[in-house]
This record gives sequence, C-alpha cells and structure tokens, in this order.
Amino acid sequence: MKNVFTLTITVSSEEIDTLQHVNNLVYVKWMDKIATTHWAYLTKDNPLPQYVWVVMRHEIDYLKQAVLGDEITVKTWVGETRGITSVRFMEFYKDDVLLVKAKTIWAMLDSQTYKPARIRENVLKVLQTEK
Repeated sequence: MKNVFTLTITVSSEEIDTLQHVNNLVYVKWMDKIATTHWAYLTKDNPLPQYVWVVMRHEIDYLKQAVLGDEITVKTWVGETRGITSVRFMEFYKDDVLLVKAKTIWAMLDSQTYKPARIRENVLKVLQTEK
C-alpha cells in the first residue's frame, strides 16, 4: 500500500468495557483520531483552514479483541475522492494480527458556512501526496 499513515496506541483502562476488552465505541474514537491526525500531517506545510471534514458513513468489521496494555498499530490511507466525499480506510493491528478494519466516507464542508464543498485539485493534491 502506498500513502499509508501509521499511529500507535496503547490500550488504557478507560478504553476497556465490562467484557474486559476494548469497547467498540473506542475504535470509532480512534478512527476519528487517526483521520484528523493524518489530515493535520498532510496539511502541516500547506494549511487548508477553509475546509472541515465530517463523517457520513462508517463500515466496521470487528475481527479480534484488544485488551488492556495491548499496543495497537493503526494504519490509514485515502481511497476514492470525488465530488464532496473522500473514502478513508483503516486497519487496527496487534503485532501482525488484524483486529478491526474500517471504511469511512467523509464529506468536506466549507468551514464558514458548513455547506458541502466540492473537493478541488488543491485538496486532491494534499490527499494523494506521498509523505
């Protein structure tokens, strides 16, 4: 895979539920964290404050469990981007074991009006940059 951004998370006690594993909602929080961290990384040299991203849809497959103290590697990359939407893929691993995989559809909005904004060449260049 090219253009993969990686983040490492260590599971804390606040992220554990009554079943003694990472709660499903925690993965959604982590998805938001890696997406926003990746966007900040991509735009660090060329900020684009005129845009904000919002989630339109999540598809999540929970395959294996993570528990307290596990070190989770999260990988994300951008897929098809057109119109006002951009697809983002994410995978969560413990060592080489895939725990969770997800696909999120994001919509880009104008940061002043919160109305949909067509994704133009300047944003496409940022999303497709090899870093």
